[in-house]
Amino acid sequence: MTKRLYYMDSYLKDFSATVLDIRQIDKNPAAILDQTAFYPESGGQPCDTGMLQEAHVLNVMEDDVGTILHILDRDIATGSASGQINWPRRFDHMQQHTGQHVLSQAFLHIAGAATMSFHMGMELSTIDIDLAQPSVSQMEEVQQLATNIVFENRPVRILTTDRESLNALGVRKESQRTGEIRVIDIEGFDRSACGGTHVRHTGEIGIIFISGFERYKGGTRVEFAAGGRALKILNKDHELLKTLARLYSAIPEDLPALTEKLFQERSSRDRENELLRDHLLEMEAEGLLQTADKTERGTMVFRTYSERKLDAIKTLAQKLTANPGVIAILGMPDTCQIVVARSRDLPGNCGEAIKKTASELGGKGGGRPELAQAGGFAADTFERWMKALREYFVF
Repeated sequence: MTKRLYYMDSYLKDFSATVLDIRQIDKNPAAILDQTAFYPESGGQPCDTGMLQEAHVLNVMEDDVGTILHILDRDIATGSASGQINWPRRFDHMQQHTGQHVLSQAFLHIAGAATMSFHMGMELSTIDIDLAQPSVSQMEEVQQLATNIVFENRPVRILTTDRESLNALGVRKESQRTGEIRVIDIEGFDRSACGGTHVRHTGEIGIIFISGFERYKGGTRVEFAAGGRALKILNKDHELLKTLARLYSAIPEDLPALTEKLFQERSSRDRENELLRDHLLEMEAEGLLQTADKTERGTMVFRTYSERKLDAIKTLAQKLTANPGVIAILGMPDTCQIVVARSRDLPGNCGEAIKKTASELGGKGGGRPELAQAGGFAADTFERWMKALREYFVF
């Protein structure tokens, strides 16, 4: 069994060990050591990386029997070896994991909500808590309590106990482990059985920032960041606010009201533009009807358009056929699309006409008896499509 040096000293950056064996896992060598400072992925915390002799440690995992495997990018020899932990990565994980302990106890204290699971991501981490009805005010209270614990710079100690004595320590969550159990003690605030890496004082967490929350599987998923990650996020958000403020020629505090005003103005313009577009289509339809082919039984509007949107063409067809005795066949050769519509007082089925033509010339489409559309046919069949639809509706 590999001795876990990080259990008692999370600040150990360099260590010596003996390489006992080399295995092969997914075409990569995996070293087994007599002792290690590398933390294997576990409990929601990612593994450490770093160097073992001249090899890069790509991954560290624990197998089903508790063997710690160091996945390397190249082979190394068995025997004596030195290891170096990627310290920035390790310390970041220490900040996030200790921050999670503080946050979990804060949720239990403020909302009576136990932590069900924890996951440390690349930028943000999450905890799932047993809270069915979360609120912004609760999040603010929890973050304030967590911040107080950080600013008080409370000692974080490692205790060891066994299963029988665990409950006497007042741990936040029962552990199913047997044998010696490691407990992380945040003085006067939280005790939790945990095998992860942690800072020595809460002040080293720096800051705990709740970035968002949502209802999830009957509870609540909370996103957060601690330490350097939190500072990076807040700096990025602050720069974004300053950029937006410059664009608005305003101060950041005025941005919500100005944005709401812009949304209202845009909504008003959209409504006005829609009315104008509708009026223009009405005028276009009137003009088309005046110049369209007239027959003894009705009017045929047969036109092609470039650089027009399908929705506009469909609306135009509907405005044309809102009048009695009108057939509209409107095509767009650029996109190989055709809209067919007829007035309610005329015979014929537009959807049937589209399907019949598609079976002969390829493509697809369909619709209602009064309105249908086609597309997906070859460009060189466009004229034949238009002609076939016209012949279908010849009076």
